[in-house]
Amino acid sequence: MTRIALIGATGRMGAAIVRVCAANANTTLVAGVASPGSKSAGVDVGEVAGIKPLGVRVTGEIPADLAKAEVVVDFSRPELSLRALDVCHAARVPLVIGTTGHDGALDARVAAAARDIAVLVAPNTSIGVAIAQELVRIAAAALPEEFEIEITEQHHRHKIDAPSGTALALAESAALARGLDPRKDVRPGRAGQGARRPREIGIASVRAGDIVGTHSVLFAASGERVSIGHEATDRSIFASGAVRAALWLAAQKPGRYSMANVLGLKTSA
Repeated sequence: MTRIALIGATGRMGAAIVRVCAANANTTLVAGVASPGSKSAGVDVGEVAGIKPLGVRVTGEIPADLAKAEVVVDFSRPELSLRALDVCHAARVPLVIGTTGHDGALDARVAAAARDIAVLVAPNTSIGVAIAQELVRIAAAALPEEFEIEITEQHHRHKIDAPSGTALALAESAALARGLDPRKDVRPGRAGQGARRPREIGIASVRAGDIVGTHSVLFAASGERVSIGHEATDRSIFASGAVRAALWLAAQKPGRYSMANVLGLKTSA
């Protein structure tokens, strides 16, 4: 069995991953880490996730040896996520980063770590989203520039970051396919007066109710439209995808990877 350490074990995604690991004969959870000061510190991760005890208690510190894990899965907060990256790098343990809301520092930190360990960055671990991202890349490259690109993302009222990491990843795929700059040519939260800039990619965010995650990419020209979308109705799909990614990553050489690598849509790091 593959030994997994989980960072962010008490959050919604963390609890879902605990349940998936408990039901998977190929995995065993060896550590569960929460933010310092968590009310769940000392509680069994299984109990936190609403299942039977697993013999692993939640801790507020990332163990330097990562409890002898073979791979680490991170669904926490940006500051704890970067700490996990440092610890994994020092311990030479592969890391799946599912945490979103990072600033521009993440890419440089991942690039440095990926020289020595396998790192998979996935703002969305759904298999369907990975396929949608590839379809967006193909459509953006194939459709003429008069097909303008707009992205809409919808999530539950408690989601903190906007736009979602998935929306930004979809925008990046479209931008790079068209030779655009994802930082300069992607425009989140359009408001006020002013005409649409040529070639820009817009992102609109919705936060309401208990929406798990809905993303739609629209390619619109005069007289016709093409839409590529994905809707998640159960958070367990992300947990299953994260565990699948972890099992795959545990056997990889150093480098930066994505869900496209896990699914065989991309063959190189």
